[in-house]
Amino acid sequence: MSTYKSDFLKVLAERGFIHQVSEPDQLDQLAASRPITAYIGFDCTAASLHIGSLLPIMMLYWMQQTGHRPIALMGGGTTRVGDPSGKDESRKILTDEQINQNLTGIRAVFSKFLKFEDAGGSAIMANNADWLNGLNYIDFLRDVGRHFSVNRMLSFDSVKMRLERQHELSFLEFNYMILQAYDFVELHKRYACDLQMGGSDQWGNIVNGIDLGRRMENAQLFALTAPLITTASGAKMGKTAAGAVWLDANLVSPYEYWQFWRNTEDGDVVRFLKLFTILPLAEIERLGSLKGQDINEAKKVLATEATAMVHGRDTADRAAETARQTFEEGAAAATLPTIEIPSAELAAGIGVLVAFQRAGLVASTSDARRQVKGGGLRVNDAAVSDERMTLDASALIDGAIKLSLGRKRHVLLKSV
Repeated sequence: MSTYKSDFLKVLAERGFIHQVSEPDQLDQLAASRPITAYIGFDCTAASLHIGSLLPIMMLYWMQQTGHRPIALMGGGTTRVGDPSGKDESRKILTDEQINQNLTGIRAVFSKFLKFEDAGGSAIMANNADWLNGLNYIDFLRDVGRHFSVNRMLSFDSVKMRLERQHELSFLEFNYMILQAYDFVELHKRYACDLQMGGSDQWGNIVNGIDLGRRMENAQLFALTAPLITTASGAKMGKTAAGAVWLDANLVSPYEYWQFWRNTEDGDVVRFLKLFTILPLAEIERLGSLKGQDINEAKKVLATEATAMVHGRDTADRAAETARQTFEEGAAAATLPTIEIPSAELAAGIGVLVAFQRAGLVASTSDARRQVKGGGLRVNDAAVSDERMTLDASALIDGAIKLSLGRKRHVLLKSV
């Protein structure tokens, strides 16, 4: 690891955020001598960001904490095209209305991590639709397109992978790397942006922007990428059997979010504490020294600290207390995720397999059937052994029925 002089690169390196840096000594010198401006782009393909976006958000967070200016670039324009990086097939084309709706949801997340200008901070939220949507195609081809070699573009992984697998790559997507490079140049012109950051799969795209900045503006621009995060067992970070772990409390409850982090593999605890919390490194080192069953205490700290970053300290503490009551006291805590069922339907009786499906704990009744055979389903902490079992009002305890999948996922069924 290089010995960096600037607080910015020192913090990123110590906490495990750096995979590659272009001209590291020059960038370090620049960041040590004056505040720099850096951006990361986020496409607006869904109504919320998921856990996969946390790493770049934390990079922007630490940038601001060490005295520099972060730009969260919303891809209002590039989302109309779709990034082919790491994809086997074209993304669904969204309408402008869908993109703007998604933008609104995504913006809310950033205000929890960054202090923007309207709140007395330096962070900027930009939208590349401001300069891309009104581009004149002929002028763009002449002024920007002429700097790109098709031979070189064909050599990039995002293109090569699709062609080698004989999956279609539309001309629209082929242009994505040019538009991303142009974003870097445009942000340099508008905000004196020096640096683009992103995941390691974005290295080629970022280097394109550096090259375009030199050709068009004679500018010295820089690239910094973070490692792509996989778990100790090699799985992709943030993917669960139930799907993506969203940062929006309406899509994934704070309790479920807390549980996701609590279920971290032993081998990932220290790394995730460094990347996804703001705990001091000395405290992380202390937690990392815990062995055996005590490692679970470190996992609870990780879960609470990571949840506090997204959902606030009070909500994180409530999730931790709910988990404590559920696992240590065996209680059906009132703050568990809840679904409501009409009292008339419950009076008539509801099949246990249907109940678990309705609660979102299983994908289908056949999935529930498999879980019953493996002893994975519990009602009010008692294992379900009969798949034909029905639940009615007699199963209510304090007005709710506690459904559990394994030891760690619980939902309350309430009668209304």
